Order: sequence, then C-alpha cells, then structure tokens
Amino acid sequence: MPLPLYLLALAVFAMGTSEFMLAGLLPDIASDFGVTVGTAGVLTSAFAIGMIVGAPLVAALARDWPMRPTLLAFVVVFAVAHAAGALTTSFPILFATRVVAALANAGFLAVALTAAAGLVSPGNKGRALAVLLSGTTVATIAGVPGGAVLGTALGWRATFWAVAVLCLPAALGILKGIPAGRGGDEATGKPALRAELAQLARPRLILVMLLGALVNAATFGSLTFLAPVVTDTAGLDELWISVVLVLFGAGSFVGVTAAGRLSDRSSGPVIAVGGPLLLIGWPALAVLAHEPVALFILVFVQGALSFALGSTLITRVLYQAAGAPTMAGSYATAALNVGAAAGPVVGAATLGTEAGVLGPLWASGLLVAVALLIALPLHAVITASRNTEVQR
Repeated sequence: MPLPLYLLALAVFAMGTSEFMLAGLLPDIASDFGVTVGTAGVLTSAFAIGMIVGAPLVAALARDWPMRPTLLAFVVVFAVAHAAGALTTSFPILFATRVVAALANAGFLAVALTAAAGLVSPGNKGRALAVLLSGTTVATIAGVPGGAVLGTALGWRATFWAVAVLCLPAALGILKGIPAGRGGDEATGKPALRAELAQLARPRLILVMLLGALVNAATFGSLTFLAPVVTDTAGLDELWISVVLVLFGAGSFVGVTAAGRLSDRSSGPVIAVGGPLLLIGWPALAVLAHEPVALFILVFVQGALSFALGSTLITRVLYQAAGAPTMAGSYATAALNVGAAAGPVVGAATLGTEAGVLGPLWASGLLVAVALLIALPLHAVITASRNTEVQR
C-alpha cells in the first residue's frame, strides 16, 4: 500500500478520536451543561448529521480543487472547531461546533476515500479502505480510551484540546506526503457531476448504502451509551469505561483488518456469517452485561463483527458507485453517517423504557435484524462480481 494512504489514515485517526470520544465523556458533559445523558448523546447525532450533509456537498464543491490544500483546509477547520468547543459554556454552541467539525470531517473523508481508491489497483479497493479505516479503529483502541482517561483526570474539555493538538501532525503529514496537484485520473476522463449524481438512482447502490447505514446505526447506538452500561449495569468504576472502549476498539481493528482482506473477493461469506453472529451478539450483551467478564468478551466480539460487516458493506458502496469516481467516497461517508446519526437517537429513546441503560443494546439487535431481513433475499445482488458492477 502506498505511503500517502497511511498519511491519510493518520488524519482519520485524529478525526475518528473525536467522532467516537463522546462515548466516554457523555456523563461529564451532561453534568457540566445541566442536561440529561440522552440530550448530551445528541451531540453524536449532530456530528453525524454534519457528515451526512457535508459529504456529498463538499465532495461536489471540491471536485476541481487541488487535493493537498483541500485536505489541509479540512484538517485546520476541524482543529479550530474543537478549540471553540473546548472554550464554550453554551450547549447550543457546543452542538454547533460539532456540526462544523463534522462538515470538515465529511469533506476530508469524502476526498480521502476517493483518493484512497485511486491510489490502488481496481481490485484492491477493500484493502485500501481497510488501511484508511484503520485510523478510525486505532482511534477506538488508543485515542478514545485515552480521551476518556484524560477526561476523567482533567475534564472533558481537555480531551477536546487534545484532539485539536492531534491535528497538527496530521496536517504535517498531508503537507509532506500528498501531491500538491490532482492525480492523472482525476484530471482527465472525469464524468460530469450530473452523471455521478445519477448513480444514486441505481437500486443496487441504494441497497448497499441502506444496509451499511443500518449496521452502523446499530454500532453507534450501543457504543454511544456504553459508559452507563459499564458503571450502572456491571457496577464498575469509571476508569473501566476506558478498558471497555479499548476492547471494542481492538475488536474493531481485528474486524476491519480481516474484512480488508476478504471484502474485495469474498464479501458474501463475511455478510452471511458475520450478520447472524452480530445479530445474536447485541441481545447477548444486554443479557450478560452485569457480568464483567462476559461484558469484556462480548464488547470485543461485537466491535470485530460490527466493523467487519460495516466496512464490507461500505466497500460494496465504492464498487457499486464505480460510475461516480469523484463522488463515491461521499456516498460511502453518507451511508456510514446516516447510521451514526440515527443510532444514538434510537438508543437515547430506549433509555426511558423499562430496559434502561440496556435499551440501546436491544435496539442495536433490532437494527441488525432489519438489515438481515433486507439483505438475505438479495444476497446475490449485494455481492455481485466487480466486473458486473462496473458494467452496470
């Protein structure tokens, strides 16, 4: 894999830390601003909404922009938004900074996903996506738990400052490793924007985007509210939240790495095996969460299955959107973040039910069940060969 791909992954690490870090900070943020944990959880949805809106919009605007300054600008805006969030005493302003940061993240990821696919041969999109998303999974292993520890020790605002500082080496990596101009493939033979947008009328593309959104909704719906499961259901100290997040992150790294080697040529088995296991895992976690050992094991397994299945489906989005070379990354980003926006909202709605803090886990199981009910009858369509996808 080319070096610029790993430099892009470094920036994704910084942004992934921000996207996931609220899972360990929600109780402190809620207390600081005098809102409920469910209301604070909407900050995750705010970030995802910004990603949904920003990905296609910014990708369309950036089609003719030079790659390096475009990526650099997104990283700088992202850092400034976090500095503003760390300084504010207003929850609405904090909400707004999350949206701005998300717009910057969306623009960066949409361009980076398209760039990553263009840096490798046509049959290696899955591996390139795995390298890029490894920045996110490493964030869940190191960045997010580190942020939770930092938040516990110095307050949640310190974590926001840390993310802003983390953007500096990412910006340096972009300056040093990404070409200043646009690649040859981008400069010539590029379809018109209308033609690329017309790809969204293809049922196969919409199908895999929907499935990716449902699986990601299940992932974020539970991940956002893991902290109260650890402290209330399992009865563990707050510092154990970081341990649980590390386990989820380690699992996600294993899952996305395995999927990166399989999703190009063997996506069918990943979906057929991983989907039912993921469906079983969420209710199992809800039933066994009061047992710390079971909690630790299942969190790791669910992280692996969620990211293996989710990244495989997002790879299918890139293949199905082969006719939209500059917009495919934004379609994949939008699919990811429709789920990331809906999941915490669904999870928050269950907190007031009899299920309590375990409600999001049951809701995640339901979301995966819906995805499987849609996917299984259309399995052959979802896993169609690359040649067939390109021709269609």
